Amino acid sequence: MDRGYQKLNQFSLPKGFRGRSAVVVQLWWLVQSTLFAMSPQFMFGWRRFLLKAFGAVLGADVLIRPSVRVTYPWKVKIGNRVWIGDNAELYSLGEIEIGDDVVISQKSYLCAASHDYEKPNFDIFAQKIIVNDGAWIATDVFIAPGVAIGKGSVVGARSTVLSDMPESMVCYGYPAKPMKPRINN
Repeated sequence: MDRGYQKLNQFSLPKGFRGRSAVVVQLWWLVQSTLFAMSPQFMFGWRRFLLKAFGAVLGADVLIRPSVRVTYPWKVKIGNRVWIGDNAELYSLGEIEIGDDVVISQKSYLCAASHDYEKPNFDIFAQKIIVNDGAWIATDVFIAPGVAIGKGSVVGARSTVLSDMPESMVCYGYPAKPMKPRINN
């Protein structure tokens, strides 16, 4: 019995969804897998250069580890003094905006797109993720499409963030919820 599940033969990517041609996308993925990923850990400037060459907007003193994955750099804006840890993923099918003095810890996954499971053609959609100034996303956190993390908030390890988190709070859980104020020294 057909219950209306996705019919992938009906799926089509919206025109211009990637934001660049297929050739540029493939070139970036090749560069990311080689020149970016194989660069020594200390070569932060080199990785910033590569990201900027493909359209990312980066502030000063951004530290991105070589194992970080960025799907479409032209959809990423990163502020000043941001640290992005090992094996973090910026799944930037939609825009991702990261403020100043933000830490995105290892293995975190910022997912700026998904599919409409209620439609048989499995429409894809993008929703901007915003991580505001001074936030700390701890290890192995998942952030869903369309979520904003408040200024100065901490999202605890292994949390799943499905909705906006307020400013200056420690948030954690599945789904993540604000638990207590962050003490500002």
